[in-house]
Amino acid sequence: MMKETLLFLATPVTAGIILAGMLGYFGTHILTRKIIFIDIAVAQIAALGTMIGLLLGFAEEAMEVQMFSYLLTLVIIGGFAFLKADKLPIPAEAVIGIIYCLGLALSLLLAERIPGGSNYISKTITGNILWVTWDSVIRLGLLFAAIALIHLLLGRKFHDLSNQNKTGLPLKDRFLNLLFYITFGIVVVKAVLIGGIFLVFTLLIAPAVAAAMFIKTWRGRMIWSWIIGLLGTLSGILVSYWLNISNGPAIVCILGLLVFVMAFVKLAGPEKIRSLS
Repeated sequence: MMKETLLFLATPVTAGIILAGMLGYFGTHILTRKIIFIDIAVAQIAALGTMIGLLLGFAEEAMEVQMFSYLLTLVIIGGFAFLKADKLPIPAEAVIGIIYCLGLALSLLLAERIPGGSNYISKTITGNILWVTWDSVIRLGLLFAAIALIHLLLGRKFHDLSNQNKTGLPLKDRFLNLLFYITFGIVVVKAVLIGGIFLVFTLLIAPAVAAAMFIKTWRGRMIWSWIIGLLGTLSGILVSYWLNISNGPAIVCILGLLVFVMAFVKLAGPEKIRSLS
């Protein structure tokens, strides 16, 4: 019995390792850029693209459906790559929030026209990492490895762009920014298919926030974001399996509570608890 359990959990655990690592890395960038909600907006727009594909009669796994998701995602992230936030009459975070609400509202309207549309909406929100297949995990790992290679080669430039957080960038830097957002969009779209919107958002932000409270160095924050995200994901997978509850909400609750516990330790803990770096 124990052997079958371990074999069953090996797949979601592997997926959790991959997601926690990649989302922890991007979460550090997103937190530094102070555009916290862009990932949930991108994820919802990607889901809207899928709904459009389903409405046109394509299967959920069809390439045409994915192309609709990537097309809409590219429009959004392309706008942020070249956006001059100081020229906008409203804050960038407000724009992101409105985009998310529009994406969700349009998805709900389209779901009324698609058989089983409400079930798909629920799946995109909560995800189901516990039932991910090895085929999906392998394809996810290969894709993320290619993206990791891009960031390994251009990591210093992406790091500088995130730290500068300026709007008046030269054209060359804006194209680099576009590349950053394109890879980020691909990661979010693929991650949502496995983990759901709320889990992806939480893995991006919660571990990065927790690490930033104690760690000063960029590399240290990325490492600890991955560790915290991994611990929360694995704990949520085990709890959801043992208690037979939804895995996505379980992971989100654990990670959310962990951030607040770490914040309490930071505020009320001993004076010597200042930094882990």
